[in-house]
Amino acid sequence: MEFQLPSLLVLIPILLGLISSLNTLLWFLNWTWTNFLRPPKDLKGCYGSWALVTGAADGIGRAISFELANRGLNLVLLDRDAPKLETTAKEILHGHDVEVRTLVSDLCVDREDELVRKVREVIEGLDVGVVINNAGTTHRDPLFFDEVDDRLVESIVRVNVEAATWVTKAAVPGMLERKRGVVVNIGSGSASFLPSFPLFAVYSATKAYIHMFTRSISLEYKHHGIDIECQPILDAFSPVASAGFCANFNQELVDSQNHIELEKEKISNLTCLAS
Repeated sequence: MEFQLPSLLVLIPILLGLISSLNTLLWFLNWTWTNFLRPPKDLKGCYGSWALVTGAADGIGRAISFELANRGLNLVLLDRDAPKLETTAKEILHGHDVEVRTLVSDLCVDREDELVRKVREVIEGLDVGVVINNAGTTHRDPLFFDEVDDRLVESIVRVNVEAATWVTKAAVPGMLERKRGVVVNIGSGSASFLPSFPLFAVYSATKAYIHMFTRSISLEYKHHGIDIECQPILDAFSPVASAGFCANFNQELVDSQNHIELEKEKISNLTCLAS
């Protein structure tokens, strides 16, 4: 039987389309299972009985701390606000049968050697298997790079980049000894979902570092029983951003008359902030 060339030319695209559709379907099923159907992991059994959370006194860090306590993990809570930190610790102890230790540290001020020393001292002898690098900061209002105060730039880099790096550095050796652990770095939608993020350039750049840092060391330690991942958030809904973020952003564009043409070109990259 002769094989018709036109039939072959029709069959190949159909097969490729079926393969592509099947691949998409498998991805969707896996995504649905992972996010909605898969039973929660036993963090205490898989990684260890203690968790370290930075920026734990407020916002996302506080919510994460309560959730970890719900799962039976003892907590080391790190924050610069001592009164809020103490309040959070008391509330967790009141409603959960866990141990809580607190570490007051201003990540804008503490140098790397001092931060590593403090963290290692408080976690010494503890089975710290979960580390949440949640602490983060940025400026309140949208600003052009040259308008951001030098000390504020330094603070953003210290908290968002250096603190996450050195806290991880302090915790990983213990995980290596126990051959288990997980580090979760809180990322940002500004670095993972958008091609650029003007007026918050330093902040988004520090979060881009967190993404690459996480991806790289994840490959280094995945064969040692240590999971390392980055969880991006939408910053307009986090305490890092001001309550009037969207309104301030739009107002800044209107007031920046000298740069209005430039902003018209860039605003298409930021439309998600209006939702």
